[in-house]
Amino acid sequence: MSTTQSERLRVLLEPLAVGRGLDLEEVTVTPAGRRRVLRVVVDSDEGVQLDTCAELSRAASEVLDSTDVMGGAPYVLEVTSPGTDRPLTEPRHYRRAVGRLIRARLTDEAGGDELVARITAVDDDGLDLEVPGVKGRKPTARRLAFDEIARARVEIEFNRKAADRTDGVRQAAASDDESQEEA
Repeated sequence: MSTTQSERLRVLLEPLAVGRGLDLEEVTVTPAGRRRVLRVVVDSDEGVQLDTCAELSRAASEVLDSTDVMGGAPYVLEVTSPGTDRPLTEPRHYRRAVGRLIRARLTDEAGGDELVARITAVDDDGLDLEVPGVKGRKPTARRLAFDEIARARVEIEFNRKAADRTDGVRQAAASDDESQEEA
């Protein structure tokens, strides 16, 4: 896909996503036999509902059909949310992963190590992590600036206890309750 086509698609589709409270994460066009697949990836802080994807797909289809941005060749439109293996590249990605375990490769300036830790908080400058203890030791806290992270992804946890999964949610809810009481 040419940069010009990519930019034109983003200009057309971003207002549709933003109007539905979504972030347009990615727009790609890939060949698939005689057709092409236009994949539109959207996300939000609350997640993406199937109905919202369907609504965006209908609106995008109308806009795309009214322009020549995709040319005359047939294409398939896919509107989806990001998969679990997507890289964390923006502060909002880390914010949405609070409470989740991540695997991060640090920059050479930050030591170049690989780190597996749970995100406990995110702000404009970076993230707070809880690094699991090794051999019976207690977990330790660590702070990373965004520019110290070369790449990161969420780690899938199949055996995490239910209490652990809801603990971050409970803490966030308690924090929200306290904020409302102060107001």
